[in-house]
Amino acid sequence: MKKFEGKVAVITGAGSGMGRATALMFATEGCRVVAADINAGTLETLRSAIQESGGIVTTIMTDMSVPADIDKMMDLAVRQYGGVDILVNNAGIMDDFSPAGEVDDRMLQKVIDINLIGPVRAMKKAIQLMLPKGNGCIINIASIGGIAGARAGIAYTSSKFGLIGATKNTAFFYARKGIRCNAIAPGGIETHIGEGEFMKKMNSAAFETLQPGMALNPAMGKPEDIAGAVGYLASPQARFVNGAVLTVDGGWTAY
Repeated sequence: MKKFEGKVAVITGAGSGMGRATALMFATEGCRVVAADINAGTLETLRSAIQESGGIVTTIMTDMSVPADIDKMMDLAVRQYGGVDILVNNAGIMDDFSPAGEVDDRMLQKVIDINLIGPVRAMKKAIQLMLPKGNGCIINIASIGGIAGARAGIAYTSSKFGLIGATKNTAFFYARKGIRCNAIAPGGIETHIGEGEFMKKMNSAAFETLQPGMALNPAMGKPEDIAGAVGYLASPQARFVNGAVLTVDGGWTAY
């Protein structure tokens, strides 16, 4: 029997990078996947890849800054597959590295909306579906930028610290209800996050302040490295792991 046979997983930001690798992993292991992303093209490519390999997937375009989109995403999982067993909050955007004294208000709001408020809203919906069953698993993709202060600007750093706080709070509140909530803190992973709207307008002076620490990164990881960590946290082998932050950074924060 495959590891996640019969389970239903909702994955945000599933069209590329870590989300795509995670969706492929779950589908390969027998999970029914609801793949959400803001990019229709990457979703279609993912859908084809999963179906060609015999997996089960439904895709939906979702903007994590829009509450109605999050509701539609979760409702689709119920309508299509009868519920949600696993939620992976992976969707996220990078800021432009600006510190607090220079941050643009629009950017601040958008990064917080997508990286923190959206995931919390998805968690709320998932928990409401998981409570009657008495079990469920939530995995939030945070960042080493959520445990250290010099990996991004104020907007991204605040959003990821907040997501880790939300993870721990949720883990404790629902531990006796059979719902686990953990976070993964990736280091440098080969994804397209650096191609986002705000990174194209990078605050070069601010980035130069962070560069000495960037040079300490011993290696870049692959999206599959994060998918493997997700697979562990969602599995029965991690049944006693709750409220944890699993750092997957190749040793970057070990220095």
